[in-house]
Amino acid sequence: MKCNIIGGFAVAVLLVAAPLGVASAADMPVKAPAPPPPSPPTTSWTGCYVDAGGGYGFWRQDSYFEVLNPLSALSTSATSGGSGWYGTVGAGCDYQVGQRFVVGVLGDYDFMHIHGKYEMPSVAVPIFPAGAGSGLAGDENERSAWAVGGRIGYLVAPALLTYISGGYTATHFNTVNFSSMGIFTPPFTSPVALASNTYTGWFIGGGTEYALDWFPGLFLRTDYRYSAYRAANVPITSTSLLFIGSGVNSQKSVQTIGTELVWRFNWTSLVAARY
Repeated sequence: MKCNIIGGFAVAVLLVAAPLGVASAADMPVKAPAPPPPSPPTTSWTGCYVDAGGGYGFWRQDSYFEVLNPLSALSTSATSGGSGWYGTVGAGCDYQVGQRFVVGVLGDYDFMHIHGKYEMPSVAVPIFPAGAGSGLAGDENERSAWAVGGRIGYLVAPALLTYISGGYTATHFNTVNFSSMGIFTPPFTSPVALASNTYTGWFIGGGTEYALDWFPGLFLRTDYRYSAYRAANVPITSTSLLFIGSGVNSQKSVQTIGTELVWRFNWTSLVAARY
């Protein structure tokens, strides 16, 4: 009898406690699921920019002396060259195609002091004795250049572009004022000069461009360019009758390598919306 009473009491306790336990579990707060991680930033190279910088360059030319009308060579071809610094300013616009490719247009202007010695040997100066290095020499200086063209690039990383470029270019060389050289000591200034001239041609180049994380929109560019110019017949100016109607046939090429800072107006880092 006593066992039946105890058993009945236990069943009653369980029946009362069960609803209370269910209610208590239902009333417990449920932890919300963690939000998904944000998507990584994406970049866009579409937009326009300005740039400025400078570097080192050198030119090379193959030239010979000639009668201008009718054209007739007075000497064999000789090679000369010069080297020096340059500065540049420019602008352009790019368009990103897909995830990896960038195409664009560009233009720039270079101010230069790339110079070298240019010699007029005695074979082209009839009044000078042959041999002994006699003749005339002067400083030939490339002073400016400009170029327009395009480029195509490949994104090695979202913020690192490698590219090749090409287009049309023109460059200006100053007047060469000649002085005597060789057997004449001390040298004397001659009345002979090679006229200044603008040469036109094409260029091809390439480089890299990298986004500087510490200043959004600012990039560091390293650029190499090779420019080839058409041969030109440049007149010699002189008060001497010996040089009237004479000139120089000159074909030039120029190479430059430099570093530039690029500012992109609308460089964007687009972060996907958080959920």
